[in-house]
Amino acid sequence: MTSPPVPQTSSGLGPSRLESLLESARLLNSTLDLDALLGHLLRTVMGRYLIGRGVVAIRNGEISTVQVSRGVAALKKDAAFTIEAAHAAGLDLLFDIGSEGEHVGTLALGRPGRGPLDPEETDFVRALTGLAASVIANALSHGQSVRLNSELDQKVQELRALLDLVRGLAATLDPDEIARILLLTFAGRWAVTRCGVAAWKEGQPALLRQRGLKLATLETQRESIGALADASVLTDAQAEAFGLPAGSLLMPLRSSGGTCGAVVCGPRLSGLAYTENDLEFGAGLVAQAAVAFDNAWHFRETIGKKQLEKELALAASIQIDLFPKKLATLHATDVAARNRQAKQVGGDYYDVIHVAASTPTQEHLVCVVDISGKGIFASLLMSNIQATLRALVFRENNLEVVARTANDLLYATTPSNRYATALLLIYEAATGACRWINCGHTDGIIVRADGSVEMLPCTGIALGLFPARTYEEAAFQLRDGDLLAIYSDGVTDAQNNAEEDFGTDRLVEVLTRHAALPSTEVVDRVFDAIDAFAGDAPQFDDITMLILKRGPSA
Repeated sequence: MTSPPVPQTSSGLGPSRLESLLESARLLNSTLDLDALLGHLLRTVMGRYLIGRGVVAIRNGEISTVQVSRGVAALKKDAAFTIEAAHAAGLDLLFDIGSEGEHVGTLALGRPGRGPLDPEETDFVRALTGLAASVIANALSHGQSVRLNSELDQKVQELRALLDLVRGLAATLDPDEIARILLLTFAGRWAVTRCGVAAWKEGQPALLRQRGLKLATLETQRESIGALADASVLTDAQAEAFGLPAGSLLMPLRSSGGTCGAVVCGPRLSGLAYTENDLEFGAGLVAQAAVAFDNAWHFRETIGKKQLEKELALAASIQIDLFPKKLATLHATDVAARNRQAKQVGGDYYDVIHVAASTPTQEHLVCVVDISGKGIFASLLMSNIQATLRALVFRENNLEVVARTANDLLYATTPSNRYATALLLIYEAATGACRWINCGHTDGIIVRADGSVEMLPCTGIALGLFPARTYEEAAFQLRDGDLLAIYSDGVTDAQNNAEEDFGTDRLVEVLTRHAALPSTEVVDRVFDAIDAFAGDAPQFDDITMLILKRGPSA
């Protein structure tokens, strides 16, 4: 790092002051530690002119806060700094750090013990603050880079933990093994020795896995657990009510049927408190585990009822629960979807998922996925995709990251001949803004209010075929009266007895003709058109249609 030039105001300084100024410049440029820089600046001026009190304030946007304080009880570190507050604290000498256009902060000083500063002494202080300005700016930039790198490293570690958990959960349908994997993840992440999982479902044996905690009574406190946030550090009163140590972190397990258990992590060995980022990370992992528990319980129930009945019957019963029972309510938007399987077990999946706990006016992931193959493996892969997408969008609204991570997870946990095509779309209900990625899927169709038609073609390969793939994200605006159709290839590949395809042109014609109808009726018209075209020809592929129609904003 090069030393900044001495400001022009120093031209009249005597040799001793110039020498002191150059020595200060050398010391200022020897470190990027902001507190050390500001401490040296303040000590230099206060010691040179026998000043007993002073502060250095740093500007952040329109607000200045005290960074270093000496002898000023009223203006401690991190206190808000104003000229009025400085004068009230007896700091009458104020020197700007930096130029008017690039104001970095303020040096505020009390009265010198040797009397008022003469012009040369004033020039020296101004020259010193001028030297300090660029060094302080560098230190601030360095500090921001360090913070950003730390946050990035934290995100990378969290993603790795999520990937490891997903791999483990995808490999088992045993609830006890799911609990073991989950607790190992938390124990390794936060260095906790006291943790546990309590989970329950009607008709299933209660699950209790605990270390250093007693969770047996949690099942009787379902209502209290259900009232908590997705991750909560318990107050002393709450901890006492649950019979847990103070400072414990409790994360409810929520399934489609309501609260089905809780994961508890006791206080950390390091003594550090759980941060907001920890709560968000923990809630994301538990949401993933809740889906795994639900699937495992459902698998057990089906096995128990059917006595290991044929693979297709089992897979079909698992798969039914994977489709949303009710689509999310979206602001100023009418959404409807329908799936009709060709056999007992299909390979199509659709969903509308909240992104990062959004409200109805914020972002949602809208998707249609077509899974290769049929049978029990297809249903398990569908379960894997559902859990993966829900876990990823809980924390991430970058669509390219979601697609890339989902691809890597599928590739790592499935055979090479298994994959899935998907059209993934982030929809902002408040504005109608859309971002999308087409992973080897059929073209999406936009029918504008004026009758014009636009297509959403393929932008990347299918999910799970190859590792470390990248995907191209594109964007468009859905305006009032516009209609978006996302569908599986079973729609356009439907055949009649002459082995003719229904095709994209017929689909566009049906959508355009009925675009003014509500979404549910548009879906019905598409299925009616396919049935009329196919006649008594058998359906050989799953048919899925999702319609998103933009209405006037409230």
